Amino acid sequence: MNADFEVIADGLAEQGYAVVDQFLSQHEVEAILQVKEFNDNRLFKKAGIGNSQSVQIQEGIRGDYIQWLDKSTAKTPIKVYLDKLDALTRFLNQALFLSLKDFEVHIARYPVGTFYKRHLDQFKQDDHRKLSVICYLNTNWKEEHGGQLRMYLPEGPKDIYPLAGRLVCFRSDQLEHEVLPAIRERVSITGWMLDKIGELKHL
Repeated sequence: MNADFEVIADGLAEQGYAVVDQFLSQHEVEAILQVKEFNDNRLFKKAGIGNSQSVQIQEGIRGDYIQWLDKSTAKTPIKVYLDKLDALTRFLNQALFLSLKDFEVHIARYPVGTFYKRHLDQFKQDDHRKLSVICYLNTNWKEEHGGQLRMYLPEGPKDIYPLAGRLVCFRSDQLEHEVLPAIRERVSITGWMLDKIGELKHL
């Protein structure tokens, strides 16, 4: 039994979110950061808002660049994480009686000073995103660098710093959140667990 998986399931059941440090080891994070495609700016596109049918680029709301990952062709260091995510999906199905069938993921890069204003991850016209899952890849991150994930909970805002290897999972339809600006580039693998078979994104 994976102790991290249990912590995530318990957190989702009790409070709608969970945070696990060292979901990826320092070695696993560094290996991902060395993948050639991970560092090829030509493969990243300006992120928009809305789903694939209604996407719009609005830098006043969202400033990151993304690269969708194809699970079937991902390089080994990234596949290590995707395999963990697959196992986590199956575990949560059993532990929380969910009907998750797939997940979709992209690399998200936030240049210095960019942000993503308060929002929900589940679209109004498409409710297939059930759980949001973010794994951070920022080595030697300090609080003064900023870049927090701010979650809006019933008891008030809670800030999560994007430390390397840290995983955050929360309910896509319930938890509003935002990404605050940072004084250095902020990188993560961000994804969503779906109740349908996903499609490779090209946006």
